Amino acid sequence: MTDRAKILIVDDDPDFTESLACFLEARGHRVMRASDSDRGVELARSCRPEAVVMDVMMRERTEGFFAIQEIRRIPELADVPVFAVSAIYTAEPTFTIAPEAGWLAHDEFFRKPVDLDELALRIEARIADRREQEEARLP
Repeated sequence: MTDRAKILIVDDDPDFTESLACFLEARGHRVMRASDSDRGVELARSCRPEAVVMDVMMRERTEGFFAIQEIRRIPELADVPVFAVSAIYTAEPTFTIAPEAGWLAHDEFFRKPVDLDELALRIEARIADRREQEEARLP
């Protein structure tokens, strides 16, 4: 498990946010919460999380993707791992969103309901990789 990390959850579903936050906090992480993309970007800018979990559909259908792009434009956060989550698969089971496509700025996509263990493991792995890369850049 990764040492205590600062993780931002941006989701308009208070039940999902609270369950994920409690799960991550039980694993030793510090969690910040935002219920909309504006507040999420503001928190990301001020608190500089080591990972972001972003809901795709909030007030607008693709609000989360625009927020991710905005976060990526902040130089200090450009390489912070971003995990997009969405229930869009409920209505569109064949819908896929691959970060390799290049037009989206997330690192990984998880469909709701999210497997919390898998999400936490992926978050911790990405944070550990990023920390190693930062250490390697130090003189």
